[in-house]
Amino acid sequence: MIGRRLSSAFLIALLVSGGCTFLLSRKLHFHSAVVATEQYVAAAAPLEAGEVLQAAKLKTVQWPVSVPLVGAFLKPQDVIGRSLLYPLAQGAPILDRDLAIPGTGLTTKIPDGMRALALRSDEVVGVAGFLFPGSHVDVLVTYRSETAPEPATATVLQNVEVLAAGSQVQPNLDGRPSSVNVVTVLVTPNDAERVVLASTQGTIHFVLRNSADQGEADDPPVGLSQLIPGTVPAISGVQAAAIRRRTKRAPEVVETVIGDKHSGVSF
Repeated sequence: MIGRRLSSAFLIALLVSGGCTFLLSRKLHFHSAVVATEQYVAAAAPLEAGEVLQAAKLKTVQWPVSVPLVGAFLKPQDVIGRSLLYPLAQGAPILDRDLAIPGTGLTTKIPDGMRALALRSDEVVGVAGFLFPGSHVDVLVTYRSETAPEPATATVLQNVEVLAAGSQVQPNLDGRPSSVNVVTVLVTPNDAERVVLASTQGTIHFVLRNSADQGEADDPPVGLSQLIPGTVPAISGVQAAAIRRRTKRAPEVVETVIGDKHSGVSF
């Protein structure tokens, strides 16, 4: 009798331990399945087509390893600065097919009928590094010509938007100036022709203006004689020839009379 009771107790204990082991293994397997995920970069807010990705609008989301995303990104640094080709909903993972080719993000910021024109600059001409994408400037040129060798400065374009400063297409969030040697501006095709022609005649300058100021001045070019009172403008070769023609004197003639013979010498 005692042996039968011991056997029954042993059998019950074995069944209980087996059940506990089974339940514990199922629980561990469930937790292991939850941990088996990957972090992918996703949109932290709704994103529009043409938008340049910034860190503030990105986040990472968990994605099952068993369902990998082809072309997804693991780090936000891999997509910051690239442009979207298609709109994305909040929380949607960002795939390589959704983005413009690196280095071509500027094209999405050019409206139809407009052109992006890169002009060489330096730290001073570039307003000491304070030209940021989104700034508005006037474009000036200082030039000389054969008909007017006196140096002069003229305004070629007014209220032009800066698309990029160097390779930077977004303003610095901290507002610090950055020195660049190329400034890209947004112009019409006709204005692009004017600026390119002006750049071959002299030095291009940028004048920073208030973005809210939409007015346009109608000032004539300024020459050196206007800048420094009392300065005599330089005389061109054509002007000098005209002056010589107007001031040309009649020749002097000396006549000599010897008897009935007359002779004259001009000088």
